[in-house]
Amino acid sequence: MMTCCINPSILSADFVNLESELGRIRTADAVHVDVMDNSFVPNLTLGLPVVKRILAVSPVAVDIHLMIDDADRWAPAYAEAGASSVTFHAEAAAAPVRLARELRSNGAKAGMALRPATPVEPYLDMLPELDLLLIMTVEPGFGGQSFLEMTLPKIRRAADAVRGSGLSVAIQVDGGITEETIVRAAEAGATVFVAGSAVYGDADPEAAIARLRKAAAGA
Repeated sequence: MMTCCINPSILSADFVNLESELGRIRTADAVHVDVMDNSFVPNLTLGLPVVKRILAVSPVAVDIHLMIDDADRWAPAYAEAGASSVTFHAEAAAAPVRLARELRSNGAKAGMALRPATPVEPYLDMLPELDLLLIMTVEPGFGGQSFLEMTLPKIRRAADAVRGSGLSVAIQVDGGITEETIVRAAEAGATVFVAGSAVYGDADPEAAIARLRKAAAGA
C-alpha cells in the first residue's frame, strides 16, 4: 500500500507572491505546477523560466504537469532543470515511451496524464516506463472545477492494473479534490492528490493539507 501524498497546485496561489505562497505549504509532499500553453488547453500559465525560479526556492519537491502541445520537444527541459517529476499528456506525445525514458534519464520521475474521456486501457502496457499515472478528474485547463464522478471507474481500473503488475506506479488525481471527493478517489485507488483551491483557498493551507491527508488515509 502506497502512502498518500498531497500536492497542492499553485494554480490557486497568488502568482505575484509565489515564493511566500510556497512557504505556506511546507508540510506538502510536493508542489504541483501546471504549465499551460493556450493551445493544448485554453489557458496560459507559466513556462520554464518561472519553473526554474520555483525550483530554486521551493521548500518541497516540484511536480510538473505539462498541459502543452509537442511534449516530446519541451518536456525534457523541465527534467533537466531539476523537477522531481514531469508529467506529459498522452494526447500530446508522439513517442510516449521514448519521452518517459528521456525524462527518467534526466533524473525526473516520468508521469503520463490522461484527460477524463481518454481511456486508460491502451496505455497499460506502458506502466513499466512510468512512475506516475495522472487521471484528470476535471477537463484540464482551469482550477476550481467540480470533480467528475465518471472518472472513478477509470481510477479503479488503473489502480487494479498497477497492483496486478507489481510495479510501484503512483496513481495521481487532479481536479475538484476536496475533503469529500478525496475519500472517493482514495477508495478507487488513487495515491497522490492534487488540490488547488481546497488548500490555497483556506486561511491555513497547512491545516487544509492535514485534513486532506487524514481524509485520504481514512478511506
